[in-house]
Amino acid sequence: MTRDEPRLPAQLAPPRLVLSERAPHLVHDVDVVALPVLPADGPSGSVLLGPGGEQVAQLVGADLLGVLEAEGASGAVGEVTAYAVPAGVPGNTSLRSVVMVGVGAQRRTDLRRAGATLARHTRGRSAVATSIASATDDAGLEAFAVGVVLGSFSFAWRSTAPERPAAPRVVLAGVPDSREATLRRAVAIAGAGWRARTLATVPSNLKNPDWLARQAQEVAAATGLACTVWDETRLAAEGFGGVLAVGRASATPPRLIRLDYTPKQADRRTPTVVLVGKGITFDSGGLSIKPGEAMSTMKRDMSGGAVVIATLAALAEVGCPVRVVGLVPAAENAVSGDAMRPGDVIRHRGGRTTEVTNTDAEGRLVLADALAYAVAELEPTVVVDVATLTGAMKVALGQQVGGYFANHELLAERLFAAAEEAGEPLWRLPLAAAYEEKLASKIADADNGAGGPGAITAALFLQHFVGDVPWAHLDVASVGDAPEERYEWSTGPTGFGARALLQWLGQDRPLDGIG
Repeated sequence: MTRDEPRLPAQLAPPRLVLSERAPHLVHDVDVVALPVLPADGPSGSVLLGPGGEQVAQLVGADLLGVLEAEGASGAVGEVTAYAVPAGVPGNTSLRSVVMVGVGAQRRTDLRRAGATLARHTRGRSAVATSIASATDDAGLEAFAVGVVLGSFSFAWRSTAPERPAAPRVVLAGVPDSREATLRRAVAIAGAGWRARTLATVPSNLKNPDWLARQAQEVAAATGLACTVWDETRLAAEGFGGVLAVGRASATPPRLIRLDYTPKQADRRTPTVVLVGKGITFDSGGLSIKPGEAMSTMKRDMSGGAVVIATLAALAEVGCPVRVVGLVPAAENAVSGDAMRPGDVIRHRGGRTTEVTNTDAEGRLVLADALAYAVAELEPTVVVDVATLTGAMKVALGQQVGGYFANHELLAERLFAAAEEAGEPLWRLPLAAAYEEKLASKIADADNGAGGPGAITAALFLQHFVGDVPWAHLDVASVGDAPEERYEWSTGPTGFGARALLQWLGQDRPLDGIG
């Protein structure tokens, strides 16, 4: 840490989730008991209370179904009805509230959203016991736990403590210890989303390429990963012209971060996946400067890099069976007398050249170097990059769906399915060769400012650096920021992509039929 570097205050940790075979009315030392509310079976029926409802009603001496009826509860996801218990109950004087949460059809999405709803509603409480996950399968338990954790997310840099932090302990009542492995996996996946959000939310007066590299080193030390960091001297010696050009105007030089995960049973036949994440720690647009409003969220332009770091950290917990290398080309796209100029030509690793006609199309320049290195040096079976790359993706898809491209059909199918299961939906766009001519430059191999359709031309630019290796490009600029709190999404950087990648890489055979 340098003398002038600001200090990030200690942040709240994710809530601790524990299993208990006890029914919710028998869990003591909690101030909230939460029950699932199921929709009516038929147009004239009443809603139903899930496991433990009858016993909790007896414990607090209330007609909870009558309370639901009086409040017009429907059991829809996100609906909450609370019953106050001001004086506690015998055996649990801490109890202050019974919270009844709609779970809809109890699909994965419903349970994830119910978990997040519960977490938000119980802010300021000390402990919660809930039976919502007790009657679901492992997929439902995982989804609910992920929702509880991510619905609890917070980040603050204030002089005072948070006023209403999320409950630090959540007891999953009626769930036997035999499902502990499922819970551990869920916590790892949710924790990756939490870590990615935190890294992306840190302001850029602290976050620069060297800081991000140090975070990766700390993650590696804590999780058993290998970590290598290229400084500006090594980047120059090894020909990373794109990373150097983008980062040369900044007072904090660029870095390339590499993290290596190797499964315990790996041998020489174990395939390798390379994940590449854009690591622009702040994007001013360079000399092609952004308008002020567009610049205000650019501390999160390293979200792709945050996703890669967070994903690598959780691979062991989800049982990933393949080698994974994470690469994060990190730079600050700043303005100074030495800034990259429109009209400059840069030489990427491997020799391909780019004419820079837009310094605000910098993400593809740093990704290109990392992709070229991956293909030349790492013998990957699959390469996947993730980046908040183009504003065009937000125009195309809004702010609830990420976009992706792929040059391999089975890889595209696997990623789509994993993203759906994880609650981070992706929509595939075409690598339309009809737009290839837009990349043409009169003096270099390509133009980085090829114009519209912007998401497609950016993907076509990157495709030249992967050759015939199976590859997917996740452009998550559409979902890099959440405009408001909505279920598991908190306002601000989202960390979108970590859950989807872990859902895919945590399968028994994620690369079957690919490569």
